[in-house]
Amino acid sequence: MPAPSPLSHARSYPGFLWKALGVSTDGGWPFYSWMTVLTALMLVGVNAWAHQVVGGMALTGMNDHVSWGLYIANFTYMVGLAAGAVMMVIPAYLYDDRKMHDVVIVGEILAIAAIVMALAFVTVDIGRPDRMWHMMPVVGRFNWPISMLTWDVVVLSGYLLINLHITGYLLYQRYLGRKPDKRWYLPFVLLSIVWAVSIHTVTAFLFSGLGGRPFWNTAILAPRFIVSAFVSGPAFIILALQVIRRVTDAAIPDGPIQTLVKILRVTILLNLFLVGSEVFTEFYTGSSHGASATWLYLGLHGGDALVPWIWSAIALNVTAAGLLLTSRPSSQLWRIDLACVFTFVGVWIEKGMGLIVPGFVPSTLHELVEYFPTELEWRIVVGIWALGLMVFTLGIKIAVEVFRDRMHVDAQGAQVEA
Repeated sequence: MPAPSPLSHARSYPGFLWKALGVSTDGGWPFYSWMTVLTALMLVGVNAWAHQVVGGMALTGMNDHVSWGLYIANFTYMVGLAAGAVMMVIPAYLYDDRKMHDVVIVGEILAIAAIVMALAFVTVDIGRPDRMWHMMPVVGRFNWPISMLTWDVVVLSGYLLINLHITGYLLYQRYLGRKPDKRWYLPFVLLSIVWAVSIHTVTAFLFSGLGGRPFWNTAILAPRFIVSAFVSGPAFIILALQVIRRVTDAAIPDGPIQTLVKILRVTILLNLFLVGSEVFTEFYTGSSHGASATWLYLGLHGGDALVPWIWSAIALNVTAAGLLLTSRPSSQLWRIDLACVFTFVGVWIEKGMGLIVPGFVPSTLHELVEYFPTELEWRIVVGIWALGLMVFTLGIKIAVEVFRDRMHVDAQGAQVEA
C-alpha cells in the first residue's frame, strides 16, 4: 500500500475516529447480546451509585472502624491487573518474541480498561463525586510530595496516558498502512514496564505507610502486590486470547499462550511463597500485632466473617498451581483455563477482601467491628466491572479490524474496507 500524502494524512485523523466508532458499534447478534448484557449491568450500577450519592455512605457496609471495603479491594486488584498486562510487553520487546508482537496490543488494551475501572472504584469510594477535583494534578490541592495518594494519582494517570498513546499510535499507523516508527512508541513501551511496577509499588506504599495498621506494616507488601499482579494479569490474558480466537477471525497463535503459561507457573508459586512468609511471620512471632491475621485466618472472639473467603482463596490458588504444573498447554488447554479461572478468583479474594478489610479489624481502639458488603455495594461493583469489560471489548474489536486490514485508508485518503 503506498504511503498517504500529507493532505490525506491530515484528513485521516477524523476518518480514523469515525471509522473506529462505526466498527465498535457494528457486529452480529452475539456481539449485540454481550453489549446489551454489559449495558444493563452498568445501568444497574449507575442506579445503585445514584442512591449512594443521595443517601450517603451510610448505605454501604462501611463505618468509622472499617472505612475501606469492597470498593478499595477492587481498586487494589484493578491496579494489579493493569500492571500484570505488562507481562506481554516484556517478552515481546525485551526478549524480541515475534509471536508475542502480534498480540501485545491485547495487554495494552487490558491495562487501559483496568485503569478505567480502578479510577471508577476510587470515584465511588469517595462518596462525594464533586470532590474529585481535589485529586486532579495542578487543579487539586495536594499535600505534595508527602502524600502517597498524590503519587498514586500521578502514576495511575501517567500509566493510563502511556498505554493510550502506545495503543492509539500502533492502531493509527496500521490504519494508515505505515510501519510504526520505533522512536514514537518503543521508548514509551520500555517506560510502561517501569511504570507498571511503580503503580503497584506506590499503591502498596499507601497501605504499608500507615503506622496505625500493623497488618499492612510489612516490607514485603510491595513485592506481594507486584507478584500477584503478574499472576492475575497473565491469567486473564490467557482466557481473553482464547475467547478472541473463538469469536473473531483474528489469528492468535499458540506461542503467546504457551509463553504466558510458563510465566504463570513461576509467578503463582512466588505468590504462594510470599503469602506463606507473611503467615509465618504473623503467627510464629505471636505478638499482639497478629490479631488481624488471626481474625482473617482463624476467627477472633467470635468474629470470622472472612475466614471462609481466605481459605477459599488459598484452596483456589493451590489447586491452580497444581493444575498449571501438571498440564500440557498443547493438549490439556482446558486444565490451563480452569487454573486461570481459579487463579483470577483466588487472587481477587486474597489481595482484595483478604488484604484490605483485616487492616481495620481489630480497630486502633482494639474493637472488633466486622464488615459485610451490602447489596448496593455489590451492584455498584458489578456495574464498574461491566464498564471495564465494555471498554476492553470495544478496544479489542477495533484492534482486530485494524490488524486484519479491514480498516485503513487508500492513497487518496478515502476510507476503504478490505
